[in-house]
Formats: sequence, C-alpha cells, structure tokens
Amino acid sequence: MALPIVDAERCDGCGACADICPVSVYQMIDGKAVVVAAEDCTACQACIPPCPQECIVVQDD
Repeated sequence: MALPIVDAERCDGCGACADICPVSVYQMIDGKAVVVAAEDCTACQACIPPCPQECIVVQDD
C-alpha cells in the first residue's frame, strides 16, 4: 500500500498536487494540501514533480 505524506510546514498551498492527482488523494484545507484519501493512492507519484516546495513523499510499504 502506498502512503502519501505532505510536509505541512513546507506546503505553500499552491494546489498542484490536488489538481493533478488522478484519484483525489489530496484536498486543500485552510490553504494547505491535506491527504484525505490515502487508501486510494496508487503510488503513481504524479503529485511529486509539480510541487514547487518538494513537500510530498509517497512511501511504498
């Protein structure tokens, strides 16, 4: 199972991860990206390259 993690302190709230994620793992809450559906993550890692703050990691179990 993949586990997406967002470093909230580094997140600038650009929303790129939420926009690009094909399975809607992320949601913007209070100006930050929040993992709301970790169980849906397919580990495609599409969210990582567009993040300007490099605050997303997808760990694979």
